[in-house]
Amino acid sequence: MSSEAPKAPENGQDQSQAPAWQPPRLEKQVAARASPQLEKILEDGHGRIYARSVKGKFDNIRILMIYFTQIIFYGLPWLQWNGRQAVLFDLGARKFYLFGMVLWPQDVIYLAVLLIISAYALFLFTAIAGRLFCGYACPQSVYTKIMMWIERKVEGDRVQRIRLDEQPWNFKKFRIKFTKHSLWILFSLWTGFTFIGYFAPIRELPGHFMALTLGPWQWFWFWLYSGATLSFAGFLRESICRYACPYARFQSAMVDDDTFVVSYDYVRGEPRGPRSKKVDHKEKGLGDCINCSLCVQVCPTGIDIREGLQYMCIGCGACADVCNQVMEKMGYEQDLIRYTSGRAISERLTQAEARKRMFRPRVLIYISLLVIVTGVLIFSMLTRDTLKMNIIRDRGLLGREVAGGLIENVYRLQLVNTAEEPITIQISAEGIANILIKRADNGKDMFVLPPASTEQIPVVVQIPYDSGLANGMHPITIRAQSVSEDNRKSVASDTSNFYVPN
Repeated sequence: MSSEAPKAPENGQDQSQAPAWQPPRLEKQVAARASPQLEKILEDGHGRIYARSVKGKFDNIRILMIYFTQIIFYGLPWLQWNGRQAVLFDLGARKFYLFGMVLWPQDVIYLAVLLIISAYALFLFTAIAGRLFCGYACPQSVYTKIMMWIERKVEGDRVQRIRLDEQPWNFKKFRIKFTKHSLWILFSLWTGFTFIGYFAPIRELPGHFMALTLGPWQWFWFWLYSGATLSFAGFLRESICRYACPYARFQSAMVDDDTFVVSYDYVRGEPRGPRSKKVDHKEKGLGDCINCSLCVQVCPTGIDIREGLQYMCIGCGACADVCNQVMEKMGYEQDLIRYTSGRAISERLTQAEARKRMFRPRVLIYISLLVIVTGVLIFSMLTRDTLKMNIIRDRGLLGREVAGGLIENVYRLQLVNTAEEPITIQISAEGIANILIKRADNGKDMFVLPPASTEQIPVVVQIPYDSGLANGMHPITIRAQSVSEDNRKSVASDTSNFYVPN
């Protein structure tokens, strides 16, 4: 977000000529400096952050999103579907179970389309409301919020945590720290356990854990995901958002003056400064910001939103919640910090006027692409055939003459049944007159394909010796068709060559 604004007055200028507001993202305040403690935080690149707890509309939304996302993450592996785990990515068997759908390696196109949809959705949400995903659904933000909640329950709020860290080590401090880190570790281990439960039947995992019989890769991913949860959400926290997250770096390319982001209304708030509640701050030439620094204290990444939009801001709205509480106590109009666009602040647009500008051409293009690609994916999955086939030619034996005046070629049909019920298959061949096909092991042209399975069926294709075909290769098509009592048919076919020997 960018906006033209005059610079703050130079040190030698008359302060009485300073504008009624200070521009964002430029020099720090001259007329109204922050407190020494806040200045230390702002000047220090990244010190220890003790985020203060806050209650409000946006915090409630974050909590609801935490419940929503974590109920799905921790609960989904335990759901059952047709006697099996509803969601299971069985890498060993190369099958992905998604409720009533079974995906095979041949269905990797669906994963590619899903990634495209995710990218378009990310572009769309960022263009509309900035780092909305970061603030409310990103695993790093969600787990950090959970770890901070545990920390507050054990150590207390911001002031208590600061005092605890400053005091020398004693039994009480050791007990509190030990309790907090024990809860963090238990939560991280449960998260790692749930993660590998998406790749192995989760109801069998407790027994394997007790017997220490997990496979090497299961142990590897269990400890890796548990350790990542503990270190990223428990210790590194905001450092991941500030220094490691690539999304924080390129979001500025997707945000413009009409994007809704958490913004400080510098026109209303400046010049900031402390004052008594009984004093008419307008008569004293002050803005609505009382320079309490609470917006900095509640920020999980430790930024000052009054300096303008910064890449470290995750858009959680904690500063807006605490500022509204301060405005209410002072008797001022709320939403000094709010979700709005840069244009709305600089041009003094109402929220309704700003929302009208939200659906600009780039947003409409993102929406159109998202709808089209999502529609194609849904249509493709709904009309997806449950039967797939590939022909594998027996290269060791191209063709031969057999009894009965026939020429015979041998093939293997790799058949995949993606349905969860067995299907009866009938095979046929075409492309050459009087062509016959049958199983090599029992001479039949019908067989049953088990549910959610892949099978290699040996078949022989025969033609009469006196068919009049020249020596060499001749194209044929082999077809596999399901035989269903309810007239629902699945058909798969593939092409190959029939070799006529000399």
